[in-house]
Amino acid sequence: MQHDAIAERRNNIAPIPFEADAPFLKIIGELPRDLNGTLYRNGPNPQFSSPGAHWFVGDGMLHAFHLENGRASYRNRWVRTPKWLAEHDAGRALFGGFGRKLPDAPADLADGGVANTNVIFHAGKLLALEEAHLPTEIEPGTLATRGYHNFQGRVAGSFTAHPKIDPITGELVFFGYNAAGPLTPALSYGSIDASGKATRFERFEAPYASMVHDFIVTANHVLFPILPITGSMERAMSGRPPYAWEPDKGAYVGVMKRSGTAKDIAWFRAEACYVFHVMNAWEDENRIIADVMQFEEAPLFPHPDGRPTDPEKSRARHCRWTFDLAGNTDRFQQTYLDDLTGEFPRIDDRRAGLKNCHGWYACANPKLPVFGALSGLAHVDGDGRRLGHYLLPAGDTISEPVFVERSQDAVEGDGCLLAVIWRARENRSDLAVFNATDIEAGPVALVQLGHRVPDGFHGNWVGAQ
Repeated sequence: MQHDAIAERRNNIAPIPFEADAPFLKIIGELPRDLNGTLYRNGPNPQFSSPGAHWFVGDGMLHAFHLENGRASYRNRWVRTPKWLAEHDAGRALFGGFGRKLPDAPADLADGGVANTNVIFHAGKLLALEEAHLPTEIEPGTLATRGYHNFQGRVAGSFTAHPKIDPITGELVFFGYNAAGPLTPALSYGSIDASGKATRFERFEAPYASMVHDFIVTANHVLFPILPITGSMERAMSGRPPYAWEPDKGAYVGVMKRSGTAKDIAWFRAEACYVFHVMNAWEDENRIIADVMQFEEAPLFPHPDGRPTDPEKSRARHCRWTFDLAGNTDRFQQTYLDDLTGEFPRIDDRRAGLKNCHGWYACANPKLPVFGALSGLAHVDGDGRRLGHYLLPAGDTISEPVFVERSQDAVEGDGCLLAVIWRARENRSDLAVFNATDIEAGPVALVQLGHRVPDGFHGNWVGAQ
């Protein structure tokens, strides 16, 4: 009973205060011999605590699990952004939330970037991402920070943490919100070709200033969700929440052809909701289908007057959006596919923007209170039907699952699913390796760390080069 009480009382949000290398990790079970490469993960890990700072704005820390011929090693490093370096030199926090400088910070200090949300590999470069600044280039083996990457000076301002890589062309498609400055309704949109060259960059106005965490890309279209976590400089200047839940604004999604321009965007409307993460989207004749994890009310952000949102409605569920491009309506349909609370959806990325037959996400235990931590995995087919479900022991929590194909020509879904698990009783983490199409059997291998990896956001696998 005492162990259960400890598991319920603890969480895995707090930062770890160190960088470490662990060259030989203990493995329970057997790692697949064809699983050779590195899982990179990113998440907030503040170097110094800052009064009132939102969890979202902690300094980025990268965690790298390197797997090779059945062996495993680990390394973690802070991303040494200008903010991290300035605070390291000062020995204290200089920024509060969302880039806000503390009153006693040096006057010439301007950059509050944290590079803490995602980490991707494209055109030979490893990039740590967040949504208010340019990507930060990272040296793959050492995790050393190389600095901002601006694509030969062709890209400026904010850059999403969720760019999409077209599996056919290798093109990276991206956007940025607050593109005309903090808390503005402008968005940017652009693309980087498979060689790493910027081929497009433009800006346009959205219906209102919104926190746009993710967006939607299909083979021929790009969709921009403008959902009512609104940004307001007036609120921020008066000490109220810079971002707040304003459902009366409604939900907008802008649909644009990838071959078109921002002038061609058609805006669709729906009931107020919030989506942090998109699973996938594709075209079906004159329709666009997008599978997302939808909240009725946004979590983590209050109403403009500071009141919290309703926790009963602040849980995400697998939901399908349908846009009829040939119809005479500007409304899009929202259909829940499951009642299971979940987040961090992923697919076999070789099907990005195309119809997929497999998807996975981290889920909550339906037998526990609905706002419990993510403590399991769900495997679904292309229509959202559950194909498998795996739950952790009580108190343990799980990260976003990442799919790794067995080989480049393997059929969709044939491969491994990797996820970092926090063991509450032992207060440390495992890297779990599942057979992606049989998660109910449990992990085929556990790579055991001696410390914990704090709850973070996103990661990706980079195969051995």
